[in-house]
Amino acid sequence: MLSFFSLTHTEHAPSHEFFRGQLVPCHETPARAEQVHQALQAAGHRIETAGFPDSRALLGQVHAERYLRFLEGAWADWLARDPANAARQPWPSTWPVRTLRSDLEPREFSARLGLYSFDNGTPLSAGSWAAAKAGCDAALAGAQALAGGARAAFVASRPPGHHAGPDFMGGYCFLNQAAVAAQALRAQGHARVAVLDVDYHHGNGTQAIFYGRSDVFFASLHGDPSTEYPFFLGHADEEGEGEGRGFNLNLPLPAGTTAEFWFAALEQACARLQALNASALVVSLGLDTFEGDPISKFKLARADFGRLGARLAGLGLPTLFVLEGGYATADLGLNAVAVLDGFEREGGR
Repeated sequence: MLSFFSLTHTEHAPSHEFFRGQLVPCHETPARAEQVHQALQAAGHRIETAGFPDSRALLGQVHAERYLRFLEGAWADWLARDPANAARQPWPSTWPVRTLRSDLEPREFSARLGLYSFDNGTPLSAGSWAAAKAGCDAALAGAQALAGGARAAFVASRPPGHHAGPDFMGGYCFLNQAAVAAQALRAQGHARVAVLDVDYHHGNGTQAIFYGRSDVFFASLHGDPSTEYPFFLGHADEEGEGEGRGFNLNLPLPAGTTAEFWFAALEQACARLQALNASALVVSLGLDTFEGDPISKFKLARADFGRLGARLAGLGLPTLFVLEGGYATADLGLNAVAVLDGFEREGGR
């Protein structure tokens, strides 16, 4: 399977994040992608690392231009306040929730950072925009590979993207690679694209982008938001709105869910996307469902990831895998390869 790996990911390398209110070393680090890259190489996968197309036009179709302008210029704005900020990470200090206004963009940088964030656990660094944008370029390259006849491809980018919504960042995510890929596949002529999110955490950003649309079906298996991040979206009664009603499926599962119950939920998602006649599939491939993940609470073993790949191959759709979460860094690459190899073994039958 052809993989697309952006070397620019290393430019996003903040040192600390806030996790459950505590300042801790970042869980989402360049080492994650490097482990995936090494595992792909060891398994003999073909890897493209350069020559990706420019996704900027597609970004404007899934994200608000005001948000994109802020994000692209955020680090320069931070330095303009004080050159010494080059050695500091910026943090939001206020958020425009409930009755506060979000239509007006304040001039104060920390307030604008709060306007476009939904948490304070998504630290910016000098290369955050470049890394996130390059990940979207890689996602577009993957979608183009499917258009060229590939049955499947893998985008091994970071930072991840599924928590990034139309005009907000959060959950380590700035730009939504899976949404960019789905939009690209629609532009290529697919009448309906399915986005299947198997990350431990609900893909709230992807849901928000497509919630009112019927041309992109979104399904997510994830930890119950009553106890798990992102807490405020991902409930089973969120089914879409307007034209998109019935095209959003959330399958929240309790902490400690075993493979047996997780795969039962996966069958529900697969049945729905088949019933809706999706002709292409984007998989937000979060691997933090692994039993050894340090911040997640499902119980999938490595063999289960091979089973996941095989089940998705059985759908018979052009499939683009996009790397999302997974924080058991030493195991991340092997788990990713297990999914891809399971897909290829089943697809070759």
